[in-house]
Amino acid sequence: MKHLTKTGNSPLIAQHSVLCAALCAMLFALCSVVEAQQPNKILRIGFLAALSPSAIAARVEAFKQGLAELGYVEGKNIVIDYRWANGKFEQVPALAAEMVNLKVAVIVTAGPTDTRAAKQATSTIPIVMAFDNDPVGSGFVATLARPGGNITGLSTLTPETTGKRLEILKEIVPRLGRAVVFGTSTEPGKEQSFKETQSAAA
Repeated sequence: MKHLTKTGNSPLIAQHSVLCAALCAMLFALCSVVEAQQPNKILRIGFLAALSPSAIAARVEAFKQGLAELGYVEGKNIVIDYRWANGKFEQVPALAAEMVNLKVAVIVTAGPTDTRAAKQATSTIPIVMAFDNDPVGSGFVATLARPGGNITGLSTLTPETTGKRLEILKEIVPRLGRAVVFGTSTEPGKEQSFKETQSAAA
């Protein structure tokens, strides 16, 4: 699998656009699978999320809408198996293993925690990640140009946009003199994001 989509937009990018883009990536991932399917055979898709359905309801709706726009209708030519950890992150690996046992054609992951669990569960089933700050740093792909392996999808690459977001905030609030940045320094991409923010602040 060699397709990986990069977006330079901020996390405020419309969820529909993100999910539709992820679906386009999924089509590349499914090409060989779909060709091997018998006509009219229903395709099984796994959707893995560490959060609850209500937490990402808009994303799920956009996911379904994007599939429909591409000709995939739930109950007609696809079945979507959802697995929700409801915020209990320790359960995600077991849910990923369930996906593998179900023999889904592709696993769509809602976030980095889900992608990591899916990667550990299978090296053969295509995995489409909805987003990741730094897929190379996270160890999901070898490089953006040549991802390799069985993972594709979207990268927000937020380090490249964090400085710009601070600049926009300053334009909105001209008298802004101090800003607080919250984050987890050990997450891939966060250190670079902080450096970009510091540079913009200076």
